[in-house]
Amino acid sequence: MNRASPSTSTFGLCRWAVSYAWRRWLAVVAVLTTLLLKVGLDLLKPWPLVFLVDHVIHGKSSALAWRIAHALPGSPSTHGLILWSVAGTVVLFLLSWAAGLANAYASISLGQRMVYDLASDLFAKLQALSLRFHTSKAVGDTIRRVTADCTCVSVIVKDALAPVLTAAVTVLAMVVVLWRINPAMTLLSIAVVPLMAFAFHRYAQPMLDRSYEQQEIEGRMYDVVEQTFTAIPVVQAFTREPVNDARFRRATGDSIAAAVSLLNVQMQFKILIGLATALGTAAILWVGGSQALAGAMTVGTILLFLSYLSALYTPIETVMYTGATLQGAAGGARRVREVLGTEREITDRPGAVALSQVRGEVRFENVTFGYEKEQPVLRDVSLEARPGEMIALVGATGAGKTTLLSLLPRFFDPWSGCVRLDGRDLRDVRLRSLRQNIGLVLQEPFLFPLSVAENIAYGRPHATTAQIEAAARAARAHDFITRLPEGYRTVVGERGATLSGGERQRLSIARALLLESPLLILDEPTSALDAETEAALLDAIEKLKGSRTIFVIAHRLSTVQRADRIVALKEGRIVEAGTHTELLARGGVYAGFHKTQFATAPDSNAEQKA
Repeated sequence: MNRASPSTSTFGLCRWAVSYAWRRWLAVVAVLTTLLLKVGLDLLKPWPLVFLVDHVIHGKSSALAWRIAHALPGSPSTHGLILWSVAGTVVLFLLSWAAGLANAYASISLGQRMVYDLASDLFAKLQALSLRFHTSKAVGDTIRRVTADCTCVSVIVKDALAPVLTAAVTVLAMVVVLWRINPAMTLLSIAVVPLMAFAFHRYAQPMLDRSYEQQEIEGRMYDVVEQTFTAIPVVQAFTREPVNDARFRRATGDSIAAAVSLLNVQMQFKILIGLATALGTAAILWVGGSQALAGAMTVGTILLFLSYLSALYTPIETVMYTGATLQGAAGGARRVREVLGTEREITDRPGAVALSQVRGEVRFENVTFGYEKEQPVLRDVSLEARPGEMIALVGATGAGKTTLLSLLPRFFDPWSGCVRLDGRDLRDVRLRSLRQNIGLVLQEPFLFPLSVAENIAYGRPHATTAQIEAAARAARAHDFITRLPEGYRTVVGERGATLSGGERQRLSIARALLLESPLLILDEPTSALDAETEAALLDAIEKLKGSRTIFVIAHRLSTVQRADRIVALKEGRIVEAGTHTELLARGGVYAGFHKTQFATAPDSNAEQKA
């Protein structure tokens, strides 16, 4: 096993968690104060019993006990002192209980705030990471990192570090007290610590490894759930429920096996720790009993020593178990920090500027790009779009059309070459500013479980009702929206499941149009529309020509015929460009697409003349 780096070592892990605790420093102060108060009260708990046994019952009183007895209100009678002993025990118990309750409240409050702080940081980081990162990670696993794994920071601080600090104070106080009672028995009591240290050293790394494995396996279980319910129409249509049941059972079985494996290691560790404390207690009983029989020690002193011995071993065990707690939380912490430590691929360069007064001139200059090393999707592509021009991209599936336009909002950066907007390299422009100037209709329209109006205004949340309706009319969506049960206030289902494909597409187009951005990217905007709706929508897009620079990707050539220029791509290269009429006349790639697509049309000759 490789040696842990400073960032993944136990010390590095604790320092990272403490940084989140100090964001809530008042809560930390409350936790520590109540912990230390409880420690002090626990130190006082045995004294009423010692006072009762030695001073009241056996009459073997120390000078301090004598002074306390005569300082108490009332005459120092036997029954009165018994009553005071009982009262002292009850009061100390109640105060300790109250301090413990206050500590539990403060600890839970601190822990929850830390978890939410970490989850917020992780959520923000995940949103900022590139599409490449997200396409390489399962959604279910990512959800688990945000929801479940973030509890690690609370476990580390609240359940490990805070008890360790308390234990350190307690152990120091107990050793001092026990030493004053009997130095030899104190040394015998702490002789078992090396055995505890050996157990910790032996099992720390295995507990860490088993914990990480368990977190990873549970992440895969989340994947099965997410994948199944995301694709539930397909699952039911192909009757794959039994298969998914089996997948889920395997995932839960693996999770149980991982949990049992971790539990086995933890139990072995705890057995050794328990054995050490049992040996220490047995030794003290033997020595203390022998000294009591010899008259060298009172019964009250033995009871006091045994009470403090338990109070000594409990925090020592806490320190040792903290190792198990830390290693158990380390698996989740490692998974969270893997994401937090991921470098963003797409970032603002130093000195990047915000866009203003965008004209819409776009140039792709010798762009080469791919998703995998040594496998370029685009090869030395150069393309210019003048302000207000409508450019259509056509080509076979996998030709690189969507990939090329994904470089414009900087979902990715090219390997070589550059993309310019109004003459400025996009990498010199602030990312947020760039994307605010681009309206985008994705190939797969995505809607949120919000109202229709909120979905349309997603990129412009402060738009007025009139502006939202105007965008819906332009996208030919207003009529079907008004037929919905609550019109624009109708809440659509998850991913727009309560709407048809064409309706989802029109809402997606309305969302892009509402931005009134100088750049508009339409990826297959009419693929789910009927011919009549397509024609109406194309008329609306036609009216936008001249006011915005528009890029359209389409396999249906009826969608692109009105473009100022049509660009045909093949295997990541531009093979021809021109107007619809020019490209038909050349008889090249575009003409071939057109002939194939309209070969069965009854009026194909008329279509070619269009």
